[in-house]
Amino acid sequence: MTQGQKFRLHERLAADTISMGRTRLCEVRLMNDKTWPWVLLVPALAGIREIYEMSVEQQQMLIQESSVLSRGMMEAFSGDKMNVAALGNMVPQLHLHHIVRFEGDPAWPGPVWGRQAPVPYDENSLVGVRRALAPVLSVLDVV
Repeated sequence: MTQGQKFRLHERLAADTISMGRTRLCEVRLMNDKTWPWVLLVPALAGIREIYEMSVEQQQMLIQESSVLSRGMMEAFSGDKMNVAALGNMVPQLHLHHIVRFEGDPAWPGPVWGRQAPVPYDENSLVGVRRALAPVLSVLDVV
């Protein structure tokens, strides 16, 4: 992290996701694609591109938050597989994707990226996904 630099969410993440709040470490963002339950954790640390650039304490907190989110999403959506990835090829800011996958979903068993155009949430489906995620966000102490 560069001295004096302040955390700012990458513009692509801001455009493609919906804020769900913040944990002690991360911005919690819902991918605006209702095809899959898909949540991102974005460590609120300026200038971080890779997990190894974080302190050991921050790394442990990220893994703990990711694990809680993964378990909660699988319970909420009864998925067949949880995909967790930190690619960063398009957006260099460190962010972890958490995607609940289902056998027979539009991209199964391949990756979701580039498979189809995103299907944005409408107001009703956004209310539903927020309701489904509420228990895990509560455990994560999202504010």
